Amino acid sequence: MKVVVEILTGNVFYIQVGNDATVGDLKKEIEAQENLTGDRMILIVDHKNQNHLITEEDGASLVDCGVEDGSHIYLFFNLLEAESPYHHVFTLPESLLG
Repeated sequence: MKVVVEILTGNVFYIQVGNDATVGDLKKEIEAQENLTGDRMILIVDHKNQNHLITEEDGASLVDCGVEDGSHIYLFFNLLEAESPYHHVFTLPESLLG
């Protein structure tokens, strides 16, 4: 399946994964293609005009999370540790929380 991924900056790209792909597979593909850190990723899928935060573990099936061919996924990142020199405050926009 091919999904559309959009980062907070407005950058949009496409990721191709198998129909039996897991959340972890998708994160690995995003890491490889966009050189981003997978362990901090927050994924929100726009499913039938409702946004759904993917909270399942990396082994969960994308299909079980509501992801299908052509789905639009918003990508955010968890906060860095407090001692990190790159620490920023981030909250999810209300429009994506449903």
